[in-house]
Amino acid sequence: MNRSKSLMVAAALCGVCMVANAQWRPAGVFAEAGIAEHGAYSATFGGVWPWAWKRDTAVGELTAISEGWISQWRARQVTGRESFTQLGFQPLLRLRFAGGVSPWFAEAGIGVTYTDEVYHSATKTFSTKFNFKDTLGVGRSFGADRKQELGLRVSHFSNASIKRPNPGENFLQLRYAHSF
Repeated sequence: MNRSKSLMVAAALCGVCMVANAQWRPAGVFAEAGIAEHGAYSATFGGVWPWAWKRDTAVGELTAISEGWISQWRARQVTGRESFTQLGFQPLLRLRFAGGVSPWFAEAGIGVTYTDEVYHSATKTFSTKFNFKDTLGVGRSFGADRKQELGLRVSHFSNASIKRPNPGENFLQLRYAHSF
């Protein structure tokens, strides 16, 4: 088994363990739309699994969630394929300010993704179907019992130099989530 497949299997097993620790049924869903530097864009739908873990810090309450999703990417092409389907899984740490009572939060995480074809656009070509997703974001909860969220994220997708070329793609994403 090559290195990228080994990493993908290890990440998937970690993801299964984390989700199993919470529940198999998601506790919420989300939709996300993103745009990349050179005109690529994405539409994403997924599930959210909160962890039964939290820590109080001097800045606020630290919690964790896991997200699993399916995404459709579209990119400008010189020739060839225009859309790519992506599956992914990502755990994220969330910091909710004011001891956890603030509606505002910041989040960060690193996850794994897999596309049905190697991603390429008019300006970039990845070398692997397997990639990592690094995310930084801010958001605000609202509504009854804070069951809705609106967030803004910056996400970077690349293979961490497992194979070259590794140009990566950066997306600015608007996210809406609803908890059950």
